[in-house]
Amino acid sequence: MNLKTERTAATSGGVRALLARPAYACYWLTRVLTQMASQMMMVALGWQMYDLTGSAWDLGLVGLVQFLPALLLTLPAGHIADRHHRGRVMMAATALQALAALLLAAGTQGGWMDRTLILAISALLGIGKAFQMPASQALPALLVRAPLLAQAVAFGSSGMQVAIIGGPALGGLLYVQGAATVHACGAALLLVGCVLAAAVRYDRPPAPKEPASWRSVLAGIGFLRGQPVMLGAISLDLFAVLLGGATALLPMFAKDILHVGPWGLGLLRAAPAVGALLLSVWLAQHPLERRVGRTLIGAVAVFGVAMLVFALSSSFWLSLIALAVSGAADMVSVVIRQTLVQLETPDAMRGRVSAVNSVFIGASNQLGEFESGATAALLGPVGSVLLGGVGVLLVAGLWTRLFPALWARDRLHAGPG
Repeated sequence: MNLKTERTAATSGGVRALLARPAYACYWLTRVLTQMASQMMMVALGWQMYDLTGSAWDLGLVGLVQFLPALLLTLPAGHIADRHHRGRVMMAATALQALAALLLAAGTQGGWMDRTLILAISALLGIGKAFQMPASQALPALLVRAPLLAQAVAFGSSGMQVAIIGGPALGGLLYVQGAATVHACGAALLLVGCVLAAAVRYDRPPAPKEPASWRSVLAGIGFLRGQPVMLGAISLDLFAVLLGGATALLPMFAKDILHVGPWGLGLLRAAPAVGALLLSVWLAQHPLERRVGRTLIGAVAVFGVAMLVFALSSSFWLSLIALAVSGAADMVSVVIRQTLVQLETPDAMRGRVSAVNSVFIGASNQLGEFESGATAALLGPVGSVLLGGVGVLLVAGLWTRLFPALWARDRLHAGPG
């Protein structure tokens, strides 16, 4: 099948064309199940830690001890993903998370779970996620051909959004039966993910022959410096999330501005994911074909406008719509950025470049929450989100000048295929 024929089949077949590839179907299910398990277990871990200690500081530590391993190990994990079978790396990382879930279930059921053990096992989960992320992000280009890649990224993102929305809800429902039940179900999902990851097979290119060194570990950073389109896309997302994120301030908006209770806060937190899910499903059937650079920067500008509307809104429903639009706009950015990374990176570098991308995403989310809190302390929640929305619009305009190659990019795939 030539490129033109497969592009036509991709557009007409959509998700069916993707799921007809067993390796991609197993890969997709593995990611959805592991994300679902992670979301469920984070709900249980939070409640469990608070029941044990009653400390907000300890609640923050649960997230921190998972983030730090990712920050420290993601770049070396990308190097490993470029030297070994990525499906096996993903399987091993999933197995490590399954082991952590089993320890949590056994310790909770046996009554010997305490604060220190929760933090230690949370760090183990963070290590598993650090190795899973670069390997899983670098796999799609090996499982589907270029004409299907944008749809594969969009369909993968839709599955992740379903898990992000459904995982916490399922975890909360199961917690009625106790934290051990949540952890045991999470372990079961992760073990199924291990089996599916073992079925991810592809023609593996020869591993790089260069010796392992810090230079090779950090090669992804050097590669991106010479790729203005990818560097522009990744850095644009970094600054948009860093400046425009409002997740940390949602409790303040819910209580003091919109005057809704915990149920309203839950809807506000879910709204961006719902918008992202709806658009990702649409993009899986209608892949972006032209003017992708302008579409990317335009989507970031829409994200900034949505945050301005949210900041100024005193209507709960308008606020929900604004957050859903922000999630949809962010999904456009995610699909274009991740597809460009897959297409523009040689396979021997995909793990390390995906690792850099992962570090940028993690840093923008964590630092963005800090930035929101710091500016809200000075300007109040409305002033903080307004400032962030204006900053996002300025960044979008500035990136058209700093990265003209990104602004001028027409198609996702620059080459003949």
